[in-house]
Amino acid sequence: MNALKTTMLMTFLTVLLVIVGGALGGVAGMGLAFLLAGGMNFFSYWFSDKIVLNMYGATQIEEQDDPRFYGMVSRLAAQAGLPMPKVYVIVDDSPNAFATGRNPEHAAVAATTGIMRLLNDDELAGVMAHELGHVRNRDILISTLAATFAGAITYLAQMAQWSAMFGGGRSDDDEGGGFFGMILMAILAPFAAMLIQMAISRSREYGADAAGAQICGNPLSLAHALQKLEMGSQQIPMDATPATAHMFIVNPLTGGGLMSLFSTHPPIPERVHRLEDMSRNSVA
Repeated sequence: MNALKTTMLMTFLTVLLVIVGGALGGVAGMGLAFLLAGGMNFFSYWFSDKIVLNMYGATQIEEQDDPRFYGMVSRLAAQAGLPMPKVYVIVDDSPNAFATGRNPEHAAVAATTGIMRLLNDDELAGVMAHELGHVRNRDILISTLAATFAGAITYLAQMAQWSAMFGGGRSDDDEGGGFFGMILMAILAPFAAMLIQMAISRSREYGADAAGAQICGNPLSLAHALQKLEMGSQQIPMDATPATAHMFIVNPLTGGGLMSLFSTHPPIPERVHRLEDMSRNSVA
């Protein structure tokens, strides 16, 4: 179900990209849209992991550096049937973790010093199993593609907006809606792309929770970890960028109320509820 939902949402993003490109320059604009998205995807596929790890000052460790943490990741990777990923530690009091890499053969997992202090071994194993679930489901590639498409749509929409303001694009008599139609599209398209990207991210989080619970063998370990992380990340917010917020196991950005509607992560209580259901069903 998650795979079907993700496929549909990615299709909507592609259609939206074509519409924005067409509004900007007809057939040529559509070609520009695909070239832009293709170039951004190529760059993201090969270099996004290195950029993100450098952005947060992540340090790669080996087994002798931290036998407990490294050995935990090694054991979980074997249980998941995955190659051993590179392991990184981020010196940050905010408790969080993420996975990155273009495929399971080139994956990396990273955890903050804050999360390793906050959680016990079972809970930390649940978190790292969640991150390996992302790797096994290839969520990193999917999320990168979604973010890239959304970025391309926003960029093209801004170009269309400036084009309309300075007399470019179609006339008011054109079937496409003219000046005001282009301005409206330039405003609404990035907003729609953002909502679709967030829906994809939330869907993949649910999938990684389920995969992580299966890998570590105890859904409640991850459920308890998420409850602790929700409180811990609110008490000690992370200095994270919105562009990378979707990568973390819990949203590193603070904000409630209306902002929670635009979160890249599902509500923690709902995630915990699903994991508790998994635990009850496995016992039954």
